[in-house]
Amino acid sequence: MTIKEVAQLAGVSPAAVSRYFNGGSLGEEKQNRIREVIERTGYSPNPTAQTMRTGKSGQIGVIVPKIHSDSLSQIMSGIAEGLHESNYIQMLGCTEGDREKEIQYLEAMQRNQVEGIILMGTVMTPRLKDAIRRCAVPVVVTGQNFAGIPCVYHDDFNAMRELTERMIERGREHVVFIGVMEEDMAAGLARKKGVQQAWKDVGMPSGQLRLVKADFSYEGGKKVMKELLREDMAIDGVICASDLMALGAMSALRDAGKRLPEEVSVVGIGDSWAGNIVEPKLTTAHLYYKECGSTAVDILLRMLEAGEKQQPIGQMMLGYTIIERGSL
Repeated sequence: MTIKEVAQLAGVSPAAVSRYFNGGSLGEEKQNRIREVIERTGYSPNPTAQTMRTGKSGQIGVIVPKIHSDSLSQIMSGIAEGLHESNYIQMLGCTEGDREKEIQYLEAMQRNQVEGIILMGTVMTPRLKDAIRRCAVPVVVTGQNFAGIPCVYHDDFNAMRELTERMIERGREHVVFIGVMEEDMAAGLARKKGVQQAWKDVGMPSGQLRLVKADFSYEGGKKVMKELLREDMAIDGVICASDLMALGAMSALRDAGKRLPEEVSVVGIGDSWAGNIVEPKLTTAHLYYKECGSTAVDILLRMLEAGEKQQPIGQMMLGYTIIERGSL
């Protein structure tokens, strides 16, 4: 069956059927007649033929490093809502942290004729930068500020600087920052620099701030905290590069008999749901992950609408809100 045959059965023009499938303006009566024919016949348009005819697939590629993450799921929610409102569907690719797969997905999605790609960024490599610049479709990156590429990212530096300032105001002097790999310019480097800047601004002795790294997980935070406590039981403040790491550190501190926050203050970043159900509840910085996803969609759609006439779209930084709870 073809669109022309559906149109004949519904008593409308083929153009009306095309508008129905593409979400265009159409009267309610015509919509009902077309819908009745589709339900009765089971007709579904051929996506390949539709793409060849219109030059548009109605698909947006979304590339993520993992799917079992509270922050990434919030970004995905923002993306999904934005695409749904614009009658796009998403084609999802999960790299599981494999940087080579990022490039493979960029290439595969273009072969499948997606109209644009949203990439949840982690680490910018020369190969990835070259692959993005060679893309024949618009690409928007979330979570990172990659120079020369449209991005939506968070104010990681100032969020962590303010959290550190609040910990210092509590009188904490022997503080450890549990960070992640600095190749990750946002969660790794920017958050570390925010801690260091706050420490420097108040003139605290540099030797009283310890900087260590862990896996970006609950287990990573707990493992490193246990190791730190074996070396130095005088630690009175713990700053973590994520909420999950902070929750792991809190578990290790409780196991060691430390009272929170009387003896040790702990803060994270990300405002994970889990931080609101532990005791004491975790002090953190709320980052606007869902808005990050919806903003990325908005930028991408504006790029698609502008086409070849598009003006360069730069980087957009979102704010943060400190959520002070019991762990500080």
